[in-house]
Amino acid sequence: MKKILMVCVVIIGFAFTASAQDSQKAEFKFNEEKHDFGNIPQGTPVTTMFEFTNIGQEPLILTEVRPTCGCTIADYTKTPVKSGEKGIIKITYNAYNPGAFNKVIIVTSNAKTPQKNLIIVGVVGAKPVSSSK
Repeated sequence: MKKILMVCVVIIGFAFTASAQDSQKAEFKFNEEKHDFGNIPQGTPVTTMFEFTNIGQEPLILTEVRPTCGCTIADYTKTPVKSGEKGIIKITYNAYNPGAFNKVIIVTSNAKTPQKNLIIVGVVGAKPVSSSK
């Protein structure tokens, strides 16, 4: 009986330790997670900045920022972001094709929530067709 009780105490101890370590991890807080470009002219690239703050205790390290299509380019803070400091993810969308768009950018890091999805939306207006007379 004492052995079973001792095993239970050890398991509970590990659970509390793991929980305490998890609360120490880095964590994101974005100013926005979805950006609406609204109406944009065809052929004009547009850019937005997703700003985030590390609200965790450990430094936040972005390991990958991956757009889900070739029409979007990402650049981001590549150095560790200390607790309380800010970082930037810069997204540029190439407005080549007319019509509505909804693109996802997958952010991977060492944060408590290791994957975060950022979204950009908008409508690309078609260029007027020039008529030659």
